[in-house]
Amino acid sequence: MTERSFGAEVACITVSYHSADALRELIASLRESVATVAQVHIVNNAVDDDLNEMRSLPGVEVIDAGGNLGYGGAVNLAASRLDDSIGWILVANPDAALHPDTIDTLLSVAAASPRAGALGPRLLDDTGAVYPSARELPALRTGIGHALLANSWPSNPWSRRYRGENRVTTDASRETGWLSGALLLVRREAFEAVGGFDDAFFMYFEDVDLGRRLASAGWSSLYVTSATALHHGAHSTRRAAAAMNRAHHMSAYTYLARRYSAPWLWPLRVALRVALATRERITRHRPL
Repeated sequence: MTERSFGAEVACITVSYHSADALRELIASLRESVATVAQVHIVNNAVDDDLNEMRSLPGVEVIDAGGNLGYGGAVNLAASRLDDSIGWILVANPDAALHPDTIDTLLSVAAASPRAGALGPRLLDDTGAVYPSARELPALRTGIGHALLANSWPSNPWSRRYRGENRVTTDASRETGWLSGALLLVRREAFEAVGGFDDAFFMYFEDVDLGRRLASAGWSSLYVTSATALHHGAHSTRRAAAAMNRAHHMSAYTYLARRYSAPWLWPLRVALRVALATRERITRHRPL
């Protein structure tokens, strides 16, 4: 396989599902970025949304997916069309907004970390609270404790471990297991080396799985606390909350079943499927 050489430019890929209102703020923030964003690609997953307003914006390309490919699948579609001048892919939810120096700060950290495959900023919600966007790769014991207790006892030790809250650091960045796909700067070389996102994850856990595969290939994921961005959160998933809740639990099972895939662990996989199906029914009407 011939090795490809990429440039140093940044392209933003975002996925729209009736997201025109949210996209306005994202694109406006990209225009104000200190670091130039060479291209903006919007993958339109909603066949009944024309996104005409977005199509008229300079430097913005709308790619019609022809159906709902899910989040990772849509990002992969746009990434496959990038030209070789693009060395960095900024994956962004439509309801994210960058500070002017967000990308510049991430690139500065990346310049000193040649094995950083992915870098993510601190994400703030609408109240100014920090969203736990840098987490450990879920293991069985930690995952069960977090799943059972996160809502009723948010500060439980398993959730704290999963969210990386036990890590003490004074650095501007730290290594983590995975970074939220809500806003993620990915080194294109690393992204292509691991095959991009796994299309098996329609929604949710595609970013967890990416972090796992990057680590397996020798790349690190860096949480850059000196970079900040805003994430309004879950605007499109509210349109079909029950379906998205179901997708979340299905993706959780897919991830864990792969992690614990040994033939002799089949009873564990059955127990996981039953437990996650039960939890999905219990949490059906809760926001994700």
